[in-house]
Amino acid sequence: MGLGLEESLRLAVAALMQATGDSQRVIAAVLGLTQTQVSRRQSGATSWTLRDVDVLAEHYEIAALDLLAGPTRACETLPAARRRTANAEKGMTG
Repeated sequence: MGLGLEESLRLAVAALMQATGDSQRVIAAVLGLTQTQVSRRQSGATSWTLRDVDVLAEHYEIAALDLLAGPTRACETLPAARRRTANAEKGMTG
């Protein structure tokens, strides 16, 4: 049928990070985790939690189901104001 839910979620988070310019450090701060914990989730060594999904969906201003639907749907529903080009003038805040 395609990608499993875990892989689909990892790809969606990676695509959203790319689209917005968010780093693993930014995601870690949003989730209250360390950058290493986010890295482990992104590599598949640790699973994302349902809480992570809820918090990430809120952070990206999309529905949790859109996040779970995979990278294409997640990026399609990402508000234009959240995209990197809209945030480029803010500069790096790393």
